[in-house]
Amino acid sequence: MLQTNMYVNGIGGREQRMNLWFDPAEDFHTYSILWNRHHLVFYVDQVAIRIHRNTPETRSMYPSEQPMYVFSSIWNGDGWATRGGLEKINWSGAPFVSTYEKFHVDACEWTDTSIVPPCATTTSKHWWDQHGAWSLSQSQKDSYAWATSKFMQYNYCTDKGRYAIPPPECMVGLD
Repeated sequence: MLQTNMYVNGIGGREQRMNLWFDPAEDFHTYSILWNRHHLVFYVDQVAIRIHRNTPETRSMYPSEQPMYVFSSIWNGDGWATRGGLEKINWSGAPFVSTYEKFHVDACEWTDTSIVPPCATTTSKHWWDQHGAWSLSQSQKDSYAWATSKFMQYNYCTDKGRYAIPPPECMVGLD
């Protein structure tokens, strides 16, 4: 299972959990994030699994003009990642190991978090700021629909116990 969350100005609560369509222990896979002024997209093997668009309705919960941190780890998810504890972790498989290879970052580097670097402004200088990266192609939208309809296990947008009224970003479409 893969969980993503977004924190904007120290506020999170935007978890999504997805069962993967493969066994991640069998081989390495590519996990990517595209973040520009138009949207933030999480990918697994080039399939979009999470999209957060920057629109007038979502502006207050869109991470802009702040640095990004990426964390990856193995957590004991007995209480939250296993359908509320219904599925228990099989501890006989311990120790659990997470291995990474070919880690690559192609980004606007922030060395001083008190100053927004010039590369954070929208220009056509970087591939992520060019028109082709501003929205998903139809085939990417189709892959996203496939992945989320078949493998999404939890989505904060549909959790009426937490959010009687879905947050604004949940009401925004892909276009």
